[in-house]
Formats: sequence, C-alpha cells, structure tokens
Amino acid sequence: MAEGDATMWKLDEGPFHCSPGAPVQADASSPQLIVPFCGHINGGMRPGKKVLVMGIVDLNPESFAISLTCGDSEDPPADVAMELKAVFPGRRVLRNSCVAGERGQEQSAIPYFPFISDQPFRVEILCEHPCFRVLVDGRQLFDFYHRIQTLSAINTIKISGDLQITKLG
Repeated sequence: MAEGDATMWKLDEGPFHCSPGAPVQADASSPQLIVPFCGHINGGMRPGKKVLVMGIVDLNPESFAISLTCGDSEDPPADVAMELKAVFPGRRVLRNSCVAGERGQEQSAIPYFPFISDQPFRVEILCEHPCFRVLVDGRQLFDFYHRIQTLSAINTIKISGDLQITKLG
C-alpha cells in the first residue's frame, strides 16, 4: 500500500472503530493498526456481512490469531464467536470458540496452509446463515459453523501475533 494512501474504511453501514477516540486508517504505518489490535464492527455481524484483514506475515513467525468476539471485555472475558489461529510450526490453522467461559471443540482440518513468512495475505471472513466462510487470498480455506446464534452480538475483531496489518475492511 502506498505511503500516502491512508483512507478511512467502512464495514457496511459505518466506519470500523479502533480503540477509543482513534480512527482506523488503511496505512500500515498508522499507530491504530498496531498489533495487538482491537476494533469495533459497527452493527455486529449478520448474514451477508464480510470482514477483510490484509497483512504481512512476520519474517520468523510462530503464530497469529484473528478473533471475532462479543465485545472487548477482559473480566469477565468476552465470548469468542470464532478464533482463527495460524500456527507456523506444523503448518496448522486452528479454529475454536469460547462461549460462557467454555472452549468449544477445536477444528484443525484444512486443504492447504496458505500463510508464508514475510509474505502478504488477504483473509476474508464472510458471515453466512449457518457459518463463517473463511477465504485466504481468494481461496476457501474452511467453514466454521456458528456457535453464537445472536450474530449481531459479534461486534469486535481482535488481531494478535506475528504479523503486520496493512488494511481492514
């Protein structure tokens, strides 16, 4: 992304909000896109809504995670509708949820491992009626069936680990 290309982006009906008082910009050098990142999804999720995360994997990564949560509370911890965790040793992509403090059944089957150290990636999380459909660089990686039925309550995205965020949408 060009150095001067810093534009506010929107998730459907309104801007995506970062930590209090800070607008999110598409420029990777913006301090608001520093990892770990926590941002608000206006209106929450619903069928037809998409979350886009573009970034670059660090040079010597161990792992990174992208989570969709019901708020950003730490105590008690917010419900996690879906956590996608890319683990580089073993080339695994783990998925799980945590509802009312209970971790769900972890899923790990994938047709391919899409992330490469020091390379850009594009993760699209499409909310559909029965599941989140996750695509990486335009190819479907997995479906994760909803474990939280009130989709509009899923209103926060958290990103952590060995990556740089270049764009959110």
